[in-house]
Amino acid sequence: MKLTTERIIDAGMAVFAESGYHGLSMRKVAQRLDAQAGSLYYHVANKEVLVRLMADRVARQAYDAGSAALAGLGPGASWQERVEAQLVALREVIRRHPGGAVMLADSPKVLSTGALALMERLLDTLAEAGVPAAHRGVGADTLLSHVTGFVLQEQSASPSVAIGAEEAAALRERYPGTVAAAALGEDEAYVRSVRLVCAGLGTLLEAPAP
Repeated sequence: MKLTTERIIDAGMAVFAESGYHGLSMRKVAQRLDAQAGSLYYHVANKEVLVRLMADRVARQAYDAGSAALAGLGPGASWQERVEAQLVALREVIRRHPGGAVMLADSPKVLSTGALALMERLLDTLAEAGVPAAHRGVGADTLLSHVTGFVLQEQSASPSVAIGAEEAAALRERYPGTVAAAALGEDEAYVRSVRLVCAGLGTLLEAPAP
């Protein structure tokens, strides 16, 4: 099969999912493609460029998904609903890519234009809401960092511990609040957490100009 940039990105993402950033190499990508490492450089200059292309793919998919989610909102949607629509779409996309949360977290460092577009749109949403300029950058970064952190926990390979009914009852009695919080479904917990961050940002809103 003909070697293309898209195929190299596909293979790079597969290697990244298995080995992480430090385990990713052009040699391993070439092996997955049954190709010579030197043949990859005609399409992708080096590992750093490959990582940027990978991050950009995930971010652009998330941007497009966010655009579709925003388009589905009514004209009277609040700024909180617009933030939520973008972040729910973002979580759905990066969950589809093993290692996607890590790629998104690192994407500003590699200057992924897709990630920059995600950030810029979120900043625009907060600006339209009336969040002061001094707080917008930190607010948007906090929201995006929350998404990647949440998905990293979801994609964690840590094994769960099986416990018996008696031990479970003892834990509920000793730590009732914590056990109740842990019982909340991931989807509901995620949406609630986004709304909590928005509620905090909402306390900073400036009054609209007359």
